[in-house]
Amino acid sequence: MPADTDALTTIDDLVRWGASRFAAAGLYFGHGTDNARDEAHWLVAHALHLPFELAAEYGGCHVTATERDAVLALLARRIDERRPVAYLTGSIRFAGLDFDVDEAVMIPRSPLAELIEQGFAPWADPERVRRVLDLCCGSGCLGIAAAVYLPDTAVDLADISPAALAVARRNWRRHGLGERVRVLESDLFAGIGSDDDDGYDVIISNPPYVSAAEMETLPAEYRHEPGLALAAGETGLDLVLRILRDAPDYLADDGILVVEVGNSAAALAALLPEVAFTWLEFERGGEGAFTLDSDTLAAHHDQFAEAVAAL
Repeated sequence: MPADTDALTTIDDLVRWGASRFAAAGLYFGHGTDNARDEAHWLVAHALHLPFELAAEYGGCHVTATERDAVLALLARRIDERRPVAYLTGSIRFAGLDFDVDEAVMIPRSPLAELIEQGFAPWADPERVRRVLDLCCGSGCLGIAAAVYLPDTAVDLADISPAALAVARRNWRRHGLGERVRVLESDLFAGIGSDDDDGYDVIISNPPYVSAAEMETLPAEYRHEPGLALAAGETGLDLVLRILRDAPDYLADDGILVVEVGNSAAALAALLPEVAFTWLEFERGGEGAFTLDSDTLAAHHDQFAEAVAAL
């Protein structure tokens, strides 16, 4: 680090300096923050073992030389490695909850957090949601958040990656959810019995949905995330179409499917123009997520099957 860092004596100094360096380095922000200052604030707080909010409150406080060196080392890693902050700190907040993360899982950032906080209302009655499946669960953030916000609900977390499921289990234990949550290794629905009880009231999924062309243009920060959690064929729809085809076999009669497809939303709508997707709107921002009820899914099963066959 430059010699002039000796002049950085307070928490606010370090945050301002880090934000300036991040902007100059042309970092990409999109894994929990959307600007250089918040990114620097997050890392400074972590290096000083302070909650994010408390670091702001103590902004004018002086740091020791040892503390400054720890902060600067972490800021340097963010610049040199282009590694997202959540991987540097090992944790992230999602839906108001803290989750463990590492490079076996995609960093939680889905706008679906807002829907989960509402108990899936208005698309499902929170009082009647008894079983939820988080498909392609990664860290388990969607399903675990659902279990926290709906304390009478049983949740299954399913993923094809054993490494991702190890992270999901850590988060399951972290939130003390006990037997209400199961962790299942499954390639989409392959490892889930379709005759279990009466089906799921909600199947929620943030599956891989990045097209081949988009994968080629992703910023360096995304290269630290597992490709298995991002890439989904030429159009980004390979897994989404399989989910649409098979979901009716696993949903309750009045169940709903909720899926995030991100930038592949336009491709999905164009491929299946006869399907009346309900595209969700979020007060806190975000787009590219839809819901369909079990009846609509069943009515269009043949179209979904044809689309899968054409992949």
